[in-house]
Amino acid sequence: MRILANDGLVEEAQKYLKQQGFTVETEKRDEDDLISEIGSFDALLVRSATKVTRALLEAGVRDGGKLKIVGRGGVGTDNIDLEAAKELGVIVKFAPNGNTNATAEHALGLMFAIARKVPFAHRTLMGGTWHKKRFKGVELFGKTLGVIGCGRIGQALAGKASALGMKVIGYDLYRSIDAPLTYVDSIPELLGRSDFVSLHCGGADPVINAPEFEQMKETAFLINASRGRNVSEDALYHALKTGQIAGAALDCYETEPKREGLPFVNKLQELDNIVMSAHLGASTNNAGIRTGLEIAEVVTGYLRRGEYGNSVNVGETVEEEGADVYTIFITHEDKPGMFGKFGTLMGEMGVNIRENNSRKLGEQVQTVYMVHSRPTETVREALNAIAGVNRVTI
Repeated sequence: MRILANDGLVEEAQKYLKQQGFTVETEKRDEDDLISEIGSFDALLVRSATKVTRALLEAGVRDGGKLKIVGRGGVGTDNIDLEAAKELGVIVKFAPNGNTNATAEHALGLMFAIARKVPFAHRTLMGGTWHKKRFKGVELFGKTLGVIGCGRIGQALAGKASALGMKVIGYDLYRSIDAPLTYVDSIPELLGRSDFVSLHCGGADPVINAPEFEQMKETAFLINASRGRNVSEDALYHALKTGQIAGAALDCYETEPKREGLPFVNKLQELDNIVMSAHLGASTNNAGIRTGLEIAEVVTGYLRRGEYGNSVNVGETVEEEGADVYTIFITHEDKPGMFGKFGTLMGEMGVNIRENNSRKLGEQVQTVYMVHSRPTETVREALNAIAGVNRVTI
């Protein structure tokens, strides 16, 4: 099978894929070349640069095209047409864990930078002037950190902040029982209690707009190392300009240059109570290796074993599809044709098979079918009567 890593792939991940028997190509194709060649590849691996459009996906499957899966190195999938992939039978997977520590560390670094005014002190010293009094900062110890979006990165940041002596509270629609923070019931409550607010969430609309800045303390700092659209930059500009909050540190923006070295113009640049970095959250050697290996492993899992873990356009498990699921347990001989017999019989009896898992059990095989209709005793008896079947339970 052939894999195209169109946005590059670390050597460690290439080596892993080759060890699994895949052919890996990393030469970047432009849009026209990609569309003309994609049908000859079984998997396409991308980061944020390549846009996986409907046209590209259609080219990957038409006329016997081989494209089976798109792997996104990292978390965001905004550059992939997920609905088109679903319609065309192409699985989309991501690698969300490799960047977790790097992004959490960067968010923490931004907190230190704005709290202790390190970039401003650095800039004046590089300009040849010594200042101390004007750069008096605040400590993180003893302060309250409010985390909006308590997934992998939010929880990783919470753990690091707790180790520094911060009290961490969090808001999320889904609560993890093991999260190293205390959940609150609303964003307004979190904003009113927090000395630092760090965003680690998705969504298409701003999480922090003008009303939210009104709910924050005048001494509070806002940190955004997730998505630029999480914060209304107009509202942030007003809040910083008028002293509505003490400061902000951003790693992402509503509009960002498409390529390295292009100009960046933003009215927030004129302010002296903001720290800015160029979307560096995941930009470490360690994160690159971890992310590359993770996406290589999840793509291999699908191509070699049909595993759906880390999928973003289908359920990772049958249960996530939302329909009732029932199980049928069959112990049978390990010989060709058994699965065909089971499938034919259940199809004739109106049983819709959704998944089956099978393992050797001594000299026999144990197969578990997951079905979308409650199996009856009649179904059990019919399966049990098939030659080579030793036992059926429901």
